[in-house]
Amino acid sequence: MYRIDCEATVSGELPDVWATWSDMVRYPEWDPREQALRIDGPFAAGTTGWSKQVGPRPGSPFTITRVDAPTGWTNESPLPGGKLVIDHHLTDNGDGSVHLLKRYEVHGPMQLAFRLVFARGIVREAPGTFAALEAETARRAAA
Repeated sequence: MYRIDCEATVSGELPDVWATWSDMVRYPEWDPREQALRIDGPFAAGTTGWSKQVGPRPGSPFTITRVDAPTGWTNESPLPGGKLVIDHHLTDNGDGSVHLLKRYEVHGPMQLAFRLVFARGIVREAPGTFAALEAETARRAAA
């Protein structure tokens, strides 16, 4: 298994940050990494969807495998001979901020390709995504 952890602390109350981060269908409106996203049902374990990142990355199907509102969820995407598991964790810091952890785990023979082709971009782009999440959460809370 190959793993990448991307972390940040953002301003906002846990329910507000959760509401923004778990509203997957609206990611393309605020997340600079998302080009298109479709979810085929409610935000719940077992629901499938499809996501396409900006740029040359291919689109891929995913399945939500775990939802523990408001502290996290997991989705999985198939890879040749394996899978990509993405865990999202939210921790209330108790001071008007939330610690976020987005963990990518690659299982199977695509580990090396993922590390060489995608990992650097994910790590480089994560701060922009977390900043955009924080801004969108503030915008929604003010509305």
